[in-house]
Amino acid sequence: MLESLIDKREKLAVIGLGYVGLPIAVEFAKKISVIGFDINAKRVEMIKKGIDPSRELEPEAFQGCDIEFTANPDDLHKARFFVVAVPTPIDEYRLPDLQPLLSATELVGKALKKGDYVVYESTVYPSCTENECVPILERMSGLEYINDFKVGFSPERINPGDKEHTLTKIVKVTSGCDEESAEVIARTYELIIKAGVHRASSIMVAEAAKIIENTQRDINIAFMNELSLIFNMLNINTYEVLEAAGTKWNFLKFFPGLVGGHCIGVDPYYLVYKAKELGYHPQIISSGRSINDSMGGYVAEQIVKMVISQDKHVPKSRVLIMGVTFKENVSDIRNTKVVDIISELQSFGITQIDVIDPCADTHEVNHEYGFHLADKPQGKYDVIVLAVNHREYLNLPNSFFKEIVGNEAIFVDIKGIYRKKKPDGLKYWSL
Repeated sequence: MLESLIDKREKLAVIGLGYVGLPIAVEFAKKISVIGFDINAKRVEMIKKGIDPSRELEPEAFQGCDIEFTANPDDLHKARFFVVAVPTPIDEYRLPDLQPLLSATELVGKALKKGDYVVYESTVYPSCTENECVPILERMSGLEYINDFKVGFSPERINPGDKEHTLTKIVKVTSGCDEESAEVIARTYELIIKAGVHRASSIMVAEAAKIIENTQRDINIAFMNELSLIFNMLNINTYEVLEAAGTKWNFLKFFPGLVGGHCIGVDPYYLVYKAKELGYHPQIISSGRSINDSMGGYVAEQIVKMVISQDKHVPKSRVLIMGVTFKENVSDIRNTKVVDIISELQSFGITQIDVIDPCADTHEVNHEYGFHLADKPQGKYDVIVLAVNHREYLNLPNSFFKEIVGNEAIFVDIKGIYRKKKPDGLKYWSL
């Protein structure tokens, strides 16, 4: 299989051209022949023009690539090695929503031939690949697992917005359903991963490794958020405490904040789901998620308290929210916790809320959350909330704030980046 891919006698297909799948497809296409597939025809047309809808890849990244972008499932029949990189979100009940993964698996199953390989990159709970996906592949193809086709799991580790730790510079965890497939899959990824490959002993080990990466971060950030709640009651700044504690060599440097997105804000629920299925209630993981999910509402409550302390009428207050994406310097708005702040403020009767963001698309925001972005600040505000630390917001001068605030305005700097250069004349607060 590997030789036929290198010789371009066979093709590799990547299913899902989002922030994970597109960089993988492009990197492989520098070495072998690739089919890049996505069900979103509009996205595919943009990519054909050298435009990354996720704004992670520059146009020159597509140059010199042997790749065919398509939204036609029939084109998948030309591939022999499949990489599935579709989203694995949660539903309204915070349970795993496997529908995108299972739908992609059906498409692959229809194109599967004897001797083919299927590798999953989508984050799932341990056992999902073999218990949920493999049966669909067998049913759709009429082939037998392991004897007729091979399956592996190689979790994505891409960090959106990070220009240093890019795909090829991050060690790749790979696995297969038997020794042969494990080695073929590892060597296939070694074609593009400069940082090297770690061969996990089984598919379940690889699945578990990925899901605890984000769960570990979630728990540590939850601890920081809980400290923030306590230190706010003590009227001391959390970031100043962490700065002091961080002078010890073995202190882990995590910080409080809004924990959303499609990884850290989602993946722990997959592990919780699997644990409960096994009859165990994971207390630390669940508590961490509960704290982090509550932080948007907590920020809004603190804003309302400060507005009241200024003897202002809450419903008539004007609020500017700076940033709506789930993290800085990315365009992705999925599962952003900034909307929790907005919703909670609205529940207190505050309706005059303007939201700006240099990275987000206003049409996507309106489609997902029901409001449009403002082009720029308009008029005078009683509250400014710096919710996302986009690079455009890091060094704003005093004049920027003075021009858009009224008397006794409040500046909520969620991640504390202005704590050492607080804008003049504003009541300052951070987590």
